Amino acid sequence: MNAYLAEFLGTIILVLMGNGVVANVCLNKTKGQNSGWIVITTAWAFAVYVAVVIAGPYSGAHFNPAVTIGLAVRGAFDWSMVIGYIGAQMLGGMIGAFLVYLSYKDHFAATEDAGSKRACFCTEPAIRNYPNNFISEVIATFVLLFVIFYITGADITLPGTTESTPIGLGSVGAIPVAILIWALGLSLGGTTGYALNPARDLGPRLTLGLFLGKKLNTPADWAYSWVPVLGPITGGVLAAILYNIIM
Repeated sequence: MNAYLAEFLGTIILVLMGNGVVANVCLNKTKGQNSGWIVITTAWAFAVYVAVVIAGPYSGAHFNPAVTIGLAVRGAFDWSMVIGYIGAQMLGGMIGAFLVYLSYKDHFAATEDAGSKRACFCTEPAIRNYPNNFISEVIATFVLLFVIFYITGADITLPGTTESTPIGLGSVGAIPVAILIWALGLSLGGTTGYALNPARDLGPRLTLGLFLGKKLNTPADWAYSWVPVLGPITGGVLAAILYNIIM
């Protein structure tokens, strides 16, 4: 499978299952309504597990511009592939979000609260304080990347190349990554909803804002949208810099 296609398909699965659990918990008249934060964090962890299984052998299963950029800054990923990876991740996030809408269409219609519907697409803070929200995303994504750097080590030869490249998330095995995401959600996710990933947040936010916002009577909250983009990227870059210094 082409590496870009693998990132695209893996991100679709990640967002479909990850945002799908949010819909199951937050929307009216679902089987899982009001089942809580532990359900959301657990399902997001296993969403990562499933997506890594699919794409890991082919692309390294980044699914996340912060991971892709962080690996490039670290010197473990080819900068020439960064734009293609990010494009595939963003498109995958948009389509995954639309599939969540199709799956829960009746439940979106049965839900009046705009915040509950928006949560099925993108994150928002528990307390809106942009500097603190930004710092929360930086810290959480720093931990994500810093831990990944320590538990990766395998490499692959991507199609059409002859040089081996460290493959990021896919090299650690799916279960350790799922545990890491689960721990981050439980420990650091309560402030901003632990976006950690611009493609997971901005992709679905674009789907909501461009295609579904009027239908659902739910604005995309563009004023907050920069936080789950710049925060994770900053955290990933800082993790790469520190790792290179101490290693």
